[in-house]
Amino acid sequence: MLKRGSTIGILGGGQLGRMMATSAAQLGYRCIGYAPEGDNVSGAVSEDFVTADWDDETALAAFAGRCDAVTWEFENVPVATARAIQQAKIFPAPLALETAQDRLNEKRFVEGLGGRPAAYAKVDTSQDLEAAVDRLGAPGILKTRRDGYDGKGQWRIGSAREAAGLRMPEAACIYEAFVEFEAEFSVILVRSRDGEIRFWDSPRNVHAGGILASSHYPAGERIAAQVTEARELARKVADALKYVGVLTLEFFATRDGPIFNEMAPRVHNSGHWTIEGAATSQFENHIRAVAGLPLGDTRTTAAAVEMRNILGADIDSAHAKLGDARVHLHDYGKAEASEGRKMGHMTLVTLDTRG
Repeated sequence: MLKRGSTIGILGGGQLGRMMATSAAQLGYRCIGYAPEGDNVSGAVSEDFVTADWDDETALAAFAGRCDAVTWEFENVPVATARAIQQAKIFPAPLALETAQDRLNEKRFVEGLGGRPAAYAKVDTSQDLEAAVDRLGAPGILKTRRDGYDGKGQWRIGSAREAAGLRMPEAACIYEAFVEFEAEFSVILVRSRDGEIRFWDSPRNVHAGGILASSHYPAGERIAAQVTEARELARKVADALKYVGVLTLEFFATRDGPIFNEMAPRVHNSGHWTIEGAATSQFENHIRAVAGLPLGDTRTTAAAVEMRNILGADIDSAHAKLGDARVHLHDYGKAEASEGRKMGHMTLVTLDTRG
């Protein structure tokens, strides 16, 4: 258990690190961020921030030496960077990054635990893609195996003709068959250092243009009926990775049960509602797990909760929404409000069933 006043290092400088650092300060810890040069908004709420490349061994060693524990805030932190940190000090273990960063390995890993991903095929060449479409059918989605988020690094393919005309990206890929689903949802859990696992209620997620637009609780009967099975898989994943902290698995709710989509070894956009809508937020519980503290209660404390992402220039008018008594606004403090960029979010909380 980390003593009061200890220092937690956070690899990455985005909004997830910002919200983790805020929770850490509430619990009496200091945070130091580390990331390459950029709009590192977590620096504004951190004790200090180190701006250096991921492969800067000297800077990374100096950073780690100042920290009593280290975690990360996004899944594209290089595995080599995470492994350069003393393994007894970094949570979760870098194996989680290594598993999640390659979509092909991730699906094979989940299949090995009994999970059901969408039908998929490894694609390295145009010929591989044509063969995959011929075998799995279309429509489908071609994705790069590494990197990519919020719809980046993905191409929807509607037919074999489209596949034949597509210029292949210069990266290893995977082709996924289209899944007929009724809704999308996520399972968010926290696992402590001693293996205790707690789940938050699962929200229904709505995407637009590959970006999460909103998350809703209650999620509806279809999702509620599939949460138990999805949680069983999430528990197996967390235990297999000896995971410490918050872990998220995304699913499609189908007529045949939950289909695994992808995992995120970190706090997650679809869990932002827990700040106002749960007894303990995902950010506080992640810090509790990393620090070796007892986990907090994850029960939902509202009758209904909705999280809405604020993208691009919409942040300029977001404060006007505060006239609605249900609204809680989170502005990430980002400098450039480019199109599609997550600038903040708002959570609408209904405390009882009367309004």
